[in-house]
Amino acid sequence: MAQQGNSGSVFLAFLIGAAAGAAVALLYAPAPGEETRRKLAEKARESRERADELSQKGREFVHRQREHLSAVVDKGREKGREVVELGREAVEKGREAVERGREAFEEARKENL
Repeated sequence: MAQQGNSGSVFLAFLIGAAAGAAVALLYAPAPGEETRRKLAEKARESRERADELSQKGREFVHRQREHLSAVVDKGREKGREVVELGREAVEKGREAVERGREAFEEARKENL
């Protein structure tokens, strides 16, 4: 998951750098001021739309992963409960076997006396 965050940060830095580079290129391009401002506004709008799109995809990814993790945790809890119940049953059967063995031993001892 840490790599996912780093990749997102690197990509965001790339987008910001690309937008800044485009802005500088437009400022130095031989175009009238009005046209330059229009181009800058258009690039800013495109960058904002792309950032919104990436943000939405990121939220959707996190939501899907959270749902998947929740399902895995729930399944793990259920398996844990099953194992605990099996353990309890095994302990109870063991106690019963020990009790039967003790009773058989006592019975045999009484018969031999």
